[in-house]
Formats: sequence, structure tokens, C-alpha cells
Amino acid sequence: MGKRFKQKEGKNGDKKKKIIIISVIVAIVLILVAILAFKIINDKNNVQQPIISNINTEQNETEEPVEEEKVEIYQGNERPIAIMIDNHKGAWPQIGLNKAYMVYEIIVEGGETRLMPIFKGVDLSEIGPVRSSRHYFLDYALENDAIYVHYGWSPQAQSDIATYSVNNINGMVYSGSQFWRTSSKASPHNVLTSTSSILSIAKDKGYSTTSSEESVLNYVTEEVNLEDGQDANTVTIPYSELHTVQYKYDEDTKRYTRYARGTLQTDGSTKENIDTKNIIIEFVQNSSLNDGSNKGRQTLSNIGTFDGYYITNGKAIKIKCTKSTRRAKTVYRDLSGNIIDVNDGNTWVNICPLNANVVIE
Repeated sequence: MGKRFKQKEGKNGDKKKKIIIISVIVAIVLILVAILAFKIINDKNNVQQPIISNINTEQNETEEPVEEEKVEIYQGNERPIAIMIDNHKGAWPQIGLNKAYMVYEIIVEGGETRLMPIFKGVDLSEIGPVRSSRHYFLDYALENDAIYVHYGWSPQAQSDIATYSVNNINGMVYSGSQFWRTSSKASPHNVLTSTSSILSIAKDKGYSTTSSEESVLNYVTEEVNLEDGQDANTVTIPYSELHTVQYKYDEDTKRYTRYARGTLQTDGSTKENIDTKNIIIEFVQNSSLNDGSNKGRQTLSNIGTFDGYYITNGKAIKIKCTKSTRRAKTVYRDLSGNIIDVNDGNTWVNICPLNANVVIE
């Protein structure tokens, strides 16, 4: 019996050893499988991570807001400067007109016109020739929230400047270093100034040199093409028997070159042709002012709604021009009543007599 038991016990021991060995082997295999699986998953994650990162980067780049295109002709918080400019033939060629975002031209005594360019955020060492004020130009300086610069004034202008508390600079008070006469022209057509002189005087007088006012014109960055307008390759505006203005369109530059009394207008400093992107014509009644001076000074009945044209890119449309008060901005609408979009560029506003025989062809 004892011998048989020992034999049975030996067999059971061997069996247990085999089971233990097999269990160890299985455990080792499982561990190896687990390690291999972990390595595969880890390697896979390492490979995918940069791809995820790139995807996120691309998504972030796509989601960044596109910067809105801004109008170039009218920007910044610098306050506009309006300057009375002589337009007598003896004052030609003037200096600085191409740097203005708007230029107003209006009839004065003797069939002449006077100009009022409006500058914003430009630095000009010479502007002129500067000439005296006429009261109805104040209306357009006020609607542009501009510092108004002149060299002398008519009695009516002097009175209205006080009445309306216009921030003005009379160059006659500052003759010398800040307003000076050039020897290249005869007096009174030879007074020059600079933007730095004007800003210096303005600060001394306590005028604000910044402004948050929006532009009078509704400038847009997308090109305005007046598809339904009439052709406008040549625009002729007779202000009087003495003075006729003409604009000629250049298809290559998409701008109008200016002529006056048959003479090409140029800048006296840069020698560049005077040109413009936009033209506005407004028909307004003018009449002689009964001021007792017998000089034929004019007045302008410009409060109300008046006929006009907007001209750009070789086309013209009829518009209505409305000014409700002397301080109010003029509103320019098409014949459907919509405020007109104006191309981003300088504009000449020609306020001409009601009976002016304007020709657009």
C-alpha cells in the first residue's frame, strides 16, 4: 500500500508542476501581449497627435475673422481743415488741392469762383493761395466739422462766423511765419500757409484738433459703377461768362482731369494734374447781396432740396441734394430716394448757378 501511494503522489506532483509551468507561461504571454498592445496603442497615439494638432491649427486659422476693408479717403480722428483758396487766374497754379478729400467750388462776385478744399490727416508744407471768406462757404465747413481758415473776410462772413461760433483762423492776424506771401505771384493772390501752422494756431486758440464726426458722403470700398447712368466722358460746367470748368475722363486711371477756362489745372508744387475720382454737381440759386458795398458779392439760397448729378467712372446719374440747416450735412440721394454710395476717392463738389448750362457727354 505504501509503495502505491508514493507512486500516486509522485504523479500528482508532476501534474501540479506542469500546471504551474503552464500558468507561468500563460501569464508571461499575457504580459507580453499586454505590453505589445500598450506599445502599439502608444505609437498610434504619437503618430496621430501631430495630425490632430494640424487639424486644430487649420480650424483656428479658418475661424479667424477677416479684417474688414476700410475707406482710405476718410479715416482717423484728425479734425478736418477747410481753407478758402483763391481761384482767380492770377492765383494759378494752386498748391495742395489733390490732397483734399473734398473740394467745394462756388460762385463769388465778378463771375469768379472760389475754392474750399477740406483736408484730413495730411501734412502739407504749402497750401494756397489763401483768400478771404464768403459767408455761404461756412455752411460746408460746418457740415464737415472743419476748422475754417481764411485770409480776411466779407462783412457778412465776419458777422456769421461770430453768430455761429465757427472755429476759424483769420490768416491776416498771423501774417509772417505762419501765413506768408510768395514772390512767385502778385498780391493779393500769393498768400500761403501750412497744415502745421494751422494746427499750431488752432491749439493756441483752444480749438479741438480731433473729431468723431462721420463723413458727409457715404464712401464705400466696393467699386461703384453707375451701370444705368448716362455716359460722362466730358463734363462742362459754365459758372459764368468768365469762368467755365471742364472735366475729362481717363479710362485707364478711372479719374477725371480738371480744366478751367480751357487751361489744364496743375499743382504749383508737385506739377501733377489736378484730378478727381468723383464729381458732384448741385444747382443752387445765387444772387447779389445787398450789403451796400456795390462790389457784387453773392449770397446762396442753399437750404432745401436741389437737383444735381453724381459722376464717377465715366457715368452720371441724376440726384437730389438736401440741406436742412446751415450746420446740417447735405444728404445726396438718387431719384429712388436712396443715399448714394460714393467711390473711395477725392470729390469735387461743384455748386453752380441754377441756370448753368451743364453739358455731360
